[in-house]
Amino acid sequence: MEEPLPEAIAEPIKPDISISLTKLLIDGKFVDAASGKTFPTIDPRTEEIIAHVAEGDVEDVNRAVKAARRAFDKGPWPKMTPYERSKILLRFADLIDKHSDELATLESLDSGKTYQQSRYVEIPTMARLFCYYAGWADKTHGLTVRADGPHSVQFLHEPIGVAGQIIPWNFPLLMFSWKVGPALACGNTIVLKTVEQTPLSALLVGKLLHEAGLPEGVLNIISGYGHTAGAAISSHLDIDKLAFTGSTEVGKIVSQATAATDFGGVRGKKKNKNGFFLEGCTPFYWHGGESSFEEGD
Repeated sequence: MEEPLPEAIAEPIKPDISISLTKLLIDGKFVDAASGKTFPTIDPRTEEIIAHVAEGDVEDVNRAVKAARRAFDKGPWPKMTPYERSKILLRFADLIDKHSDELATLESLDSGKTYQQSRYVEIPTMARLFCYYAGWADKTHGLTVRADGPHSVQFLHEPIGVAGQIIPWNFPLLMFSWKVGPALACGNTIVLKTVEQTPLSALLVGKLLHEAGLPEGVLNIISGYGHTAGAAISSHLDIDKLAFTGSTEVGKIVSQATAATDFGGVRGKKKNKNGFFLEGCTPFYWHGGESSFEEGD
C-alpha cells in the first residue's frame, strides 16, 4: 500500500532583496512613464506581485530615441577612443562580479530560474561576455586592399548610430549581453525594450553600466508591452538598426513594421527549426535549433 503524500508543502523561500529600480531608464535617469502607467511583474513560483514597473509606450520610446540620437550625434561615446570604451566595459564586468549575488537573486525571482543557474552559470557568463566585447572594442579595424592600377580600396568600420533592441524573457541578462555588448563596443547608442515578464534585472545592470562610466543617453531601457513599446521601436524612423529575439509570429510583425522604415537592416533570432532561403526575400540560416535572419539593404 502506497503511503499518502505529505500534506504540508514547504513555503517558498523569500529572497532577501529590495526592489528599488522599477522606472524607465532614459537619458541616464530613472523616470516614470509619460502616461504614469505601471504593470505588475509576477513571481512565477507563487504568482504574487514582485513589483509594479513603469509601462513604457510610444511617447517614452520617442524620448528614449531622442536621447540616444543626441548621445550619438553630439555625445562623447562614438568619438571616444575604442580603448576608452573598452575600459568602461571592463569596469562594468567587474561590477557584475561584485554584485553577482544581488543580480542572481533578482534574475531568479523574476524569471523562475534556480539560484544556482543564475549565480554560477549565467552571471559569470555575462561578466565574461563583456570582457570579451571590451577586448573587441579596439580590434575592429578597417582594411586597405590593392586595386587595379595606382589605386587602393579602403574599408572603414564605423558605428551605425542608434540601435533598437528587443529581448525575450527566458535569458534576460544573457540576451542583454549579446545585444548590448557588441553595440556599445562599436560606439553605438541603444534603446532596449525588455519583455514584460522579466523587466527587473536589466534596470539594475543599466544602473551599473552608468556607475562604470557610461555617458548619459547611450543606453536607454524601456519596459513595456510588444504591441505598444515594441511596435514603436520596430517602426521608428530615427533608429538605424534593429536587433530582435523572440517568437516566429512576433518576428514576422517586426519584419513588417521595419519594411516601412529606413533601417539599415534587421538582425534577429526566431524560434523555428526549419532553415530556408528564398531568392529576393529575407534569408534564414539554420543553426542549433533556431533560425537567424538578417534583412539587408
